[in-house]
Amino acid sequence: QVQLVESGGGLVQPGGSLRLSCAASGSIFSINAMGWYRQAPGKQRELVAAITSGGSTNYADSVKGRFTISRDNAKNTVYLQMNSLKPEDTAVYYCNAEAVTTTRPGEYDYWGQGTQVTVSS
Repeated sequence: QVQLVESGGGLVQPGGSLRLSCAASGSIFSINAMGWYRQAPGKQRELVAAITSGGSTNYADSVKGRFTISRDNAKNTVYLQMNSLKPEDTAVYYCNAEAVTTTRPGEYDYWGQGTQVTVSS
């Protein structure tokens, strides 16, 4: 299996910045796409940003120009640099990876436990 551990969440003031990290470990054979999702109170979980193993990215319209996703394939780690944070960015942020393990065939989605990001004065 694959374990994803997020870090970097916390409390930040509006306009501030935060960088989230997510490290994947376990019986990893390969990881295709990695991404960040978030879920705010009373709302559906939504895709924030995603990145393929080749470096192609896509972002939710609400974060374009403010957030940047990147990854280090050698370390099986994905990052989310969040700038110009707004109160509406407050949510639990979840790391996601599409991975193939060494223990079973097929590609599956794996999720981290989430990290809280709170943007407030």
